Amino acid sequence: MSLLAIDDLAIGAGELSLVDGVSLSVEPGEVVALVGESGSGKSLTALSIMGLLADGLQRRRGSIHFDGADLTQLDDEQLRSLRGSELAMIFQEPVSSLNPLAPVGAQVAESLIVHGRASVDGANREAVEMLRRVGIPEPERRARQLPTELSGGMCQRVMIAAALISRPRLLIADEPTTALDVTIQAQILALMSELAEEANTAILLITHDMGVVAELADQVCVMYGGRVVEQAPVEALFAAPRHPYTSMLLKTIPRLDEEPKQELFAIKGNVPSPHDWPAGCRFRTRCDRAMEQCAERPFMSGQVHRVACHHALGGDL
Repeated sequence: MSLLAIDDLAIGAGELSLVDGVSLSVEPGEVVALVGESGSGKSLTALSIMGLLADGLQRRRGSIHFDGADLTQLDDEQLRSLRGSELAMIFQEPVSSLNPLAPVGAQVAESLIVHGRASVDGANREAVEMLRRVGIPEPERRARQLPTELSGGMCQRVMIAAALISRPRLLIADEPTTALDVTIQAQILALMSELAEEANTAILLITHDMGVVAELADQVCVMYGGRVVEQAPVEALFAAPRHPYTSMLLKTIPRLDEEPKQELFAIKGNVPSPHDWPAGCRFRTRCDRAMEQCAERPFMSGQVHRVACHHALGGDL
């Protein structure tokens, strides 16, 4: 049984459909990347797992099972008992996610104390060590500082330390390395990979960076317009994307073997607004292969490599 299993998840706001029929699973120790442009529904999917959807957003259907229990049926107290211990999330906006009035070391140590995993002194020592592991210099001094005394990149590392310190069974990482330089990014990715290996932690990695996906992920789910359009092992997806959108995403990755000043590939147009989803395949307004049949919704097909496209082919589309 999968540690995390999402089935037919739909999220809306009023008349708007924001996430529509998302299904995915994550096994213990597995890294699953959820990729796609901004506005595709990645972060909403993650927040629904944590039970942290903003006011005005509703889960309209679907289930989210964690270790066999449906998280959508748990009350607030039951969810709070899981957050920070069994489930942890690295949020996209670290500065607004940290308490501006509390030292960062105490915030990193908090989950260990709240869930009874360490004494206050022990938790504070572990917090300093975790700050060191995420690349924060002078961690003993930094642990005593407030978030307002740190840079945005350093606050991001504090958030990562807070998520990793309890060695959760499921880690949701929403663009975890966006604000970091390449050296620290590599260090964080290595630390997350080590956690998955040593603690058998399952990781749902949300990103638009296909380079990070290639380095860390085992499986990839590609989202567009609130729907999953392709799912595959990472090697298969990079070697032979089957959805036109996935193929275009891979073309946006800069190549070291290309001539200097080579113009980067860009996907034409923008993700449509939920106010203006096209009927059928939501990518058809940007797709060079769109035909009349694409006005009907395609559904996922396939076993190991799954795709929702009326004209899916192997190899580069």
